[in-house]
Amino acid sequence: MPRSFDEFRTACTALRLTVFERGWLSSNGVLFRSDEGNCLVDTGYATHAPQTVALVKSALNGAPLHTVINTHLHSDHCGGNAALAGVYPGLEVLIPPGQTAAVAAWDTDALSYGPTGQTCPRFHFTSTLSPGQSIRLGGWTWQIHAAKGHDPHSIVLFQPEHGVLLSADALWENGFGVVFPELDGIDAFDEVGTTLDLIESLSPNFIVPGHGAAFTDLDGALQRARSRLAQFQRSPEKHRRHAVKVLIKFKLLEWQQTDIAQLINWFRETPYFRTIAPSDGMTSTDSKSVATYLHGLLHELQKAGALEILGNSVRNR
Repeated sequence: MPRSFDEFRTACTALRLTVFERGWLSSNGVLFRSDEGNCLVDTGYATHAPQTVALVKSALNGAPLHTVINTHLHSDHCGGNAALAGVYPGLEVLIPPGQTAAVAAWDTDALSYGPTGQTCPRFHFTSTLSPGQSIRLGGWTWQIHAAKGHDPHSIVLFQPEHGVLLSADALWENGFGVVFPELDGIDAFDEVGTTLDLIESLSPNFIVPGHGAAFTDLDGALQRARSRLAQFQRSPEKHRRHAVKVLIKFKLLEWQQTDIAQLINWFRETPYFRTIAPSDGMTSTDSKSVATYLHGLLHELQKAGALEILGNSVRNR
């Protein structure tokens, strides 16, 4: 039987953690306080960096932030790193292994920011988080687990005594993040399944996802995630179309409102779409073909209540 939210609040108090639940454009942040050093897990998207800094400053009430941990390096999870480093000199930044060379060279293609048309200010890291090891946060020991699928380098953090899991984008209450390796032609749906099996084996009482509210119904979330995964495995084209719509929605969350002509230009210039969209029926990358394809997606998003088409412009909802 799922635990109550009163029990979750009790666990948060014991673990000295505070959850910053954010909008979809930015990941949730989890702040730990401890005499060993205050730490923030995930820092949101670049456009919300001032908000991230303000949230941390307010919660710490003048105390310093010592460490940032990134569960993975998608732009909506590490976009506030640079801003926080500018406010807190000597800030340590810990990232999962696998992309250290890309961060050191600031290879925005390898880090996905260029191909997806997203923004992330350059930051520097000081160390890595190795799956199979543990880390002290808030005075407690947290296990580090690899969580491949959504991102091949992602990790999740688990505190066994209280049964709290920071699941990043590996498990949400109603699914999981876009499986980006699949968009590059790399089979990763099985890795999503393996990560869901891992989470089930950990049997957490409380799950803090990368996006959305914390939840306690693990069995229900796993059932919904596995159902969604099975649909994508049967029909990979559904996942590709879903991914295109997610990236469009992400950009609209950043812009809020834009001319459709500007959206078409951005679409044509974003490498991921040149790879994915032809397999979804877009005949070429000329403006007319892109406009026809994009209008179909925009109407689907409008029908879902995700945006509003206003003549020659589109507005986020």
